[in-house]
Amino acid sequence: MQQEKKKEIIEKVRNVLDQIRPYIQQDGGDIEFVELTDDMIVNVALKGACGSCPFSTITLKNGVETAVKKAIPDIKAVESV
Repeated sequence: MQQEKKKEIIEKVRNVLDQIRPYIQQDGGDIEFVELTDDMIVNVALKGACGSCPFSTITLKNGVETAVKKAIPDIKAVESV
C-alpha cells in the first residue's frame, strides 16, 4: 500500500475513534489507535474499565468495528492488542 494512502486512512481511523471515544469514556474506559496493518486491520488498545470488561469484545466488534468499517470500507477488521 502506498505510504500516502496509508497515512490518509490512518487519519480517517483516528477521526472515527475520536468520535467514539466520548461514549467509551462515559463507562470509564478509553480507546487508543495502535496501528494499521498492511492487511487493512486496525489494531487498538482498550484502556481503563474497557481493558478488563467482559463486554469489551462486544463493544469492539459491534460498536467500534462497525463504525470504522462504515466510515472506511477498506478496513477489514478492528482488533484489540
